[in-house]
Amino acid sequence: MRPWRSVGASVGGDPVPAAAPAEVPLPEVDPNRPPYPAETVLIDGRGVLMRATPSGTPEAEPALYVHGLGGSSTNWTDLGALLADHVDGVAMDLPGFGGSDPAAGEDYSLAAHARVVARVIEERGRGPLHLLANSLGGAVSLLVAADRPELVRTLTLISPAMPDLRPRRSPAVLIGAFAVPGLRQLADRYTARSSIEDRVRAVLRACFADPTLVPETRFAEAVAEQRRQVSLPWAQAAFAGSVRGLVRSYLRSGSGSLWQVAGRITAPTLVIWGAGDRLVDPVLAPRTARAIPGARLTVLPDVGHTAHLEAPRLTAELVLGLLQSRPGQGCRRAPRLITGR
Repeated sequence: MRPWRSVGASVGGDPVPAAAPAEVPLPEVDPNRPPYPAETVLIDGRGVLMRATPSGTPEAEPALYVHGLGGSSTNWTDLGALLADHVDGVAMDLPGFGGSDPAAGEDYSLAAHARVVARVIEERGRGPLHLLANSLGGAVSLLVAADRPELVRTLTLISPAMPDLRPRRSPAVLIGAFAVPGLRQLADRYTARSSIEDRVRAVLRACFADPTLVPETRFAEAVAEQRRQVSLPWAQAAFAGSVRGLVRSYLRSGSGSLWQVAGRITAPTLVIWGAGDRLVDPVLAPRTARAIPGARLTVLPDVGHTAHLEAPRLTAELVLGLLQSRPGQGCRRAPRLITGR
């Protein structure tokens, strides 16, 4: 079991409220569970792939999971299964990723992704939902929560791709190369010399604090997904366009900055970060939580960029703590602030 800490007022600067995980019965994580069945839904004439993680609880509130850069809806299999008794979830593929059609007009800006996420929520037709997102999906969902507050019941951000222009010696440097036309060709040639398996291993080394913890079944799924992606003519353009969209958002100042946009969020918000995140610096964690009114923060040691994949049970407990902390919700058991696992 991993130790972890819920970060609060001990973080430098203004106090950051600590997240409180709920002690609730959860099923065991099954590394052999296959991805949930996929369904393609037309959103404004474009196919968007979605995987339902339906709840057996009739009163369960709806939830939407949004993946990160280069990811897909299959990234949410374990967390979706853990939360299935509590929320009626759907994981989506952003335009150009997974099994979704390429974006209309090849527009992979954050705003374009956010419009599609908002339309997916509207199409579900069950009012506001719990929005959970990672990395690129976190930045996109931040825009949705700020600009369409009526669609978002709660917001959970897992290592969201917040603006950071400081040079870092990390895998983020290679990812950033896709935003520069000349460097993109070099990056393409570099990755083309690698096998699919080696590329997946490189991604896992970048995303996981300890990639040896990845189950063989999940590695095989990632290889199969990457193999399918490289066969799609638009996949590389979707990745590169989304990187450029992120970089452009980083360069915005004033009211257009994601830091300013975050201040408009009204939904109860949980920020989860891995202390071993190599892609989005953990020093941004308290700043992100401070930027969002009332947000609560947890930083998990020995976890990298994808807490929902690396520590799905802890992530589920934190999400349920957020859901149950809302007025009138209550908790089946008292929450704890610090625990060893």
